Amino acid sequence: MTDRGLKQRVARLRQAYAPHEHRPLGGYLAAMGTYAGVTAGLATLVRITGRSVPERPAPSDVVLLAIATHKLSRLLSKDAVTSPLRAPFTRYDKPIGSGEVMEQVRDQGSPTRHAIGELLSCPFCLAVWVATGLTGGLVLSPRLTRLVATALTAVAASDFLQMGYAIAMQTAERPAHRD
Repeated sequence: MTDRGLKQRVARLRQAYAPHEHRPLGGYLAAMGTYAGVTAGLATLVRITGRSVPERPAPSDVVLLAIATHKLSRLLSKDAVTSPLRAPFTRYDKPIGSGEVMEQVRDQGSPTRHAIGELLSCPFCLAVWVATGLTGGLVLSPRLTRLVATALTAVAASDFLQMGYAIAMQTAERPAHRD
């Protein structure tokens, strides 16, 4: 198949997949390829260093990494302070409270830029990458990874306590209804 023929097939596939919306399938493929490469790199590093992979992760590590993944994913994808990392791929929309911002993916530019913008502005999407990194860290450098994950978990718990406190204060300040 010629290069032109392949491009035509890809264009038809893209049109058939999402006829009324721009979906950067090529960018998604690049992101998946990068993720596969990072994962393979981690696996290779584990093998080269001779680290042993646990047969079953300890439940406490799973909980610690789950909470740390949640917090780091939100920090990277929504925190106002980390917006310079997302700025090349997103456009500021509005604040959404608690130090977080809503951003829109930049549609102009390459499909890869668009896909990166979606990844960086979506805590659910980013969580897969963060969890993979933390899990790799748990095998390659468990003490440091647990320390970092503990700090992120403490911040996540603090966030929930801050929100609970704010709700309690709002409730306490409401006038009491008398029957």
